[in-house]
Amino acid sequence: MTRPSVSPFFALYVSRFAGGFGFITLATLLPKYIDALDPSAVTVLGLTLSAGVVIGLFTTGFTLSSGLAVVPVAWWGDRGDKRHVLLAGLVLGVGVYAAYPFVESSLAFILLRTVQGVVFVALSLMSLGLVGQLATTGTRANYIGKANAAAFAASIVGSLSAGLLYDQFGFGPVFTVVTAVFVVTTALVWWLLPPDDTVVEGFPFSDLALNRRILTIATFRTQYAVAVTLVRTWVPIFAGVSAATGGLAYGALAVSLTVVAEKFTNMLSQPTMGRLSDRYGRASFVAIGGALYGLVALLVPFSPAVGAALGLPATLPLLGLLSPAFLPLVALSGLLGVADSLREPASMALFADEGTDSGGVASSFGVRDLLWRPGSIAAPLLGGWLMTEIGMSWVFYVGGAFALTGVAAFVGTLVALHGPGALSEW
Repeated sequence: MTRPSVSPFFALYVSRFAGGFGFITLATLLPKYIDALDPSAVTVLGLTLSAGVVIGLFTTGFTLSSGLAVVPVAWWGDRGDKRHVLLAGLVLGVGVYAAYPFVESSLAFILLRTVQGVVFVALSLMSLGLVGQLATTGTRANYIGKANAAAFAASIVGSLSAGLLYDQFGFGPVFTVVTAVFVVTTALVWWLLPPDDTVVEGFPFSDLALNRRILTIATFRTQYAVAVTLVRTWVPIFAGVSAATGGLAYGALAVSLTVVAEKFTNMLSQPTMGRLSDRYGRASFVAIGGALYGLVALLVPFSPAVGAALGLPATLPLLGLLSPAFLPLVALSGLLGVADSLREPASMALFADEGTDSGGVASSFGVRDLLWRPGSIAAPLLGGWLMTEIGMSWVFYVGGAFALTGVAAFVGTLVALHGPGALSEW
């Protein structure tokens, strides 16, 4: 089959766009599903799960399944054709997103989120693995930053369209658009992306799991996963759920804007930050970005007090009645995006470097994903408990603390094992 002379990176950027579009749609509408499905305590096999735990499972179902899928999906990609795995994930995504409008219970929603986790892993590992494989060492973080920028662009479009369409028409049209994006992306990847002819023998996970650099960055990543999962998940929940549960009770469009602020600043910054980390040292960008993220997270609960102190308006054009907290919350969300743009392309490039050197780039990203999973699975359960038992603010206090302790552990381990120069040499 003759394919047009288009850079294969374009097809990979389109895949990142689709993955981000689907993921953010669910993140934006999560508070609406919480209100619509009204989760309550349930008993399963004699074990009673509180309403807070059920709310946590709305996210944990996704993260648990994606964690279990990492090893087989990455191994399948390294041993075979990453393009085929990417296409399989896209086709499965078409079915998943087409089914969301028909959800009528918390259990059905959790089960569908579980399948969505597999889709997300296939798209994420294969697209990033191919970007890392095709790019050279000196440009890798920059190309990864561009790929992530495509995902964040989709997040912006997805969040805004989800909010606007839901406010006007409900869940159905929102997921019609997401399904159409996946159908188009599947066709484009099949047509534009050439076959992957790299085949890795053996089981790359065994060597990469003991890689000295990966073990060092694991001291940061395992803790930072808790921070980002809590903060990223609960910013829209904080904005959208009712005041009775500690939220600000904003409409779907206002919730979308709080999410979009982070994605927009991250999208603008990632290619530049990736290029700078290629030049000046990736480890230092990981540490600075992580610390800044933690500090900003600690400030999120103070957005109502900041808005009141500054005398900010409680009503805005198109959005109607909000509260003085809205503009500070949007600004803090934007700062979270800037902070993460320092960290993300640098971190991904470190793993791509190690994977490319060992011949298992998809497996290297798989190890990176696995390091994230324990924190991302536990964090929603912790967040649901904190929200219902102690207070919404403590979700952000705990999230910020995990980011700061992760940075401290990473820098301490890096200097102790590799010397102070590693901050700029990595």
